[in-house]
Amino acid sequence: MIDTHCHVHFRAYKDDMDEVIKRSLEKGVRMVTVGTQSTTSKNGIEVAEKYDGVYTTIGLHPNHTCEQHFEDELEEIKTRCESFDVEYYRELGKHPKVVAIGECGLDYYRIPEEVDRAALIVKQKEELRKQLSLADELNLPVVIHCRDAHTDQVAMLKEFIDAGKLSRRGVIHCFTGTIEEARAYHAIGFLTSFTGIITFPPRKSEGKISSLQQVVRDCPLEMMMLETDAPYLTPEPFRGKRNEPWYVQFVAAKVAALKNISVEEVDKVTTTNAEKLFGLK
Repeated sequence: MIDTHCHVHFRAYKDDMDEVIKRSLEKGVRMVTVGTQSTTSKNGIEVAEKYDGVYTTIGLHPNHTCEQHFEDELEEIKTRCESFDVEYYRELGKHPKVVAIGECGLDYYRIPEEVDRAALIVKQKEELRKQLSLADELNLPVVIHCRDAHTDQVAMLKEFIDAGKLSRRGVIHCFTGTIEEARAYHAIGFLTSFTGIITFPPRKSEGKISSLQQVVRDCPLEMMMLETDAPYLTPEPFRGKRNEPWYVQFVAAKVAALKNISVEEVDKVTTTNAEKLFGLK
């Protein structure tokens, strides 16, 4: 299997990163460890160089376009204000272990109250535009982070595609939108990727199946990839603990149960999707 989006080079693994990577590889799970800013993009390459079966991406996450401070599942997050340095990332992008640009995108959910919201949205779009342009130049797919901004996100991607760019397309990582939003991405050739969130029990208001699980049922297997987003979003039965790439098998099992198909079929098709998108051997 392939965990198409994790962060095994983040500080959550500072004491046992190599053990975590080896454990997943020994269980037959390759992984794409994802950069989110200049330092983590460079460090991801250094980690990927050490292992067959580990690949990486380079990019600037929208949360890093302004300074902010918030509590995440596992740790306290402090971000610095950063802009996408095209020359710096262009050099990183020449490395053979770099398989995509990202994660990049639009995030209208996590905008600090003290920040000029309209101005920050403009900056997010400017930084994203740089990254989409570099992806097109380097002929790489893009890994998109989008939260509460799907209408604008689809419009920006479609603008590039209509101009004959982004031939490798990309993926909307950790998709949590609606069926209609997923279909809008599929219509322009973008995959949607799902995390351990789909294993979480539905809220009482949702009945026996959550709205996101309904999206999984609707999503064609050929337009789907699987991920952990480790160390975050740990699936059942390990929810609440630090995530690991090999836990992607629990995401696959939930997809299989929701679609009433075998795990083997889910594994085969989603792995093929990832190999094709990222150009993996």
